[in-house]
Amino acid sequence: MSLRIWDISERIEPGTATFPGDNAFSQEWVMRIADGASCNVSTIRMSVHVGTHTDAPLHYDTDGGDMASVDIGKYLGRCRVIDVLSVGSPPLIPADALTPELLAGAERVLLRTNAEHDHRTFNPEFASLGGPAAKVLAAAGIQLVGIDTPSMDHSTNKELDGHQALYAGGIAILENLDLTGVPAGDYELIALPLRIVGCDSSPVRAILRELP
Repeated sequence: MSLRIWDISERIEPGTATFPGDNAFSQEWVMRIADGASCNVSTIRMSVHVGTHTDAPLHYDTDGGDMASVDIGKYLGRCRVIDVLSVGSPPLIPADALTPELLAGAERVLLRTNAEHDHRTFNPEFASLGGPAAKVLAAAGIQLVGIDTPSMDHSTNKELDGHQALYAGGIAILENLDLTGVPAGDYELIALPLRIVGCDSSPVRAILRELP
C-alpha cells in the first residue's frame, strides 16, 4: 500500500506574495512550439526567498556557508507538525508553548500558526518564532524548524535573533510552508534545496509522507 503524501509547498506563480521590495516571480518564454520551435523553453526571475524556501547561513552571516554547502541530511527525515498560537504585537510564538512533552522524541519541527494559508497575500502581522522560542528548540536538539509564515523573525526585527539562535544551534530553516489540512503529528519530511553556489537561500519542494 502506498503511503499518503502532503505537498506543503506554496505555489510559485506571478501572484505569489513576497516580502515588500523583494523580486516577485516572473517568467519569459525563450522558445515556444507554437512559434515553430522544437520545444518550449522559458527563463524565470524571482527572489530565492519567494515561496517555500530555506535560508543558508550566508543569509544572516557574511561569513556563513552558502546553499551549496548546507547539510542536506537535515532536510530529510522524521518530523513533527505542531499547532502553536502566537501572542503579542508583532506576534511571537511563546517559548513556554514549546514544552518538553511536545518536543519529546522530535528531530524536526514544523510550526503551524494559521488554520489557513494564502500564498498570494503578505500579512505584515505574520507570526514569527523569535529568539526565546528558537533557543528552546536548539536546547532540545532539533535539527530543522519550519514555519507557515514568511520568516523566523518579524520584518521589524533587524537583529534576526530567531535566525541567529537557530544558526548557533545548527538548525536548518524552512519558511512559507503550507500546512493547511495536515493533521498534527509525526511524518517523514523531504524538502531538499538546490545546490546553488554562493547563494543565501533556495526554493524547496517540501512534502510530508506518512510514516509506515
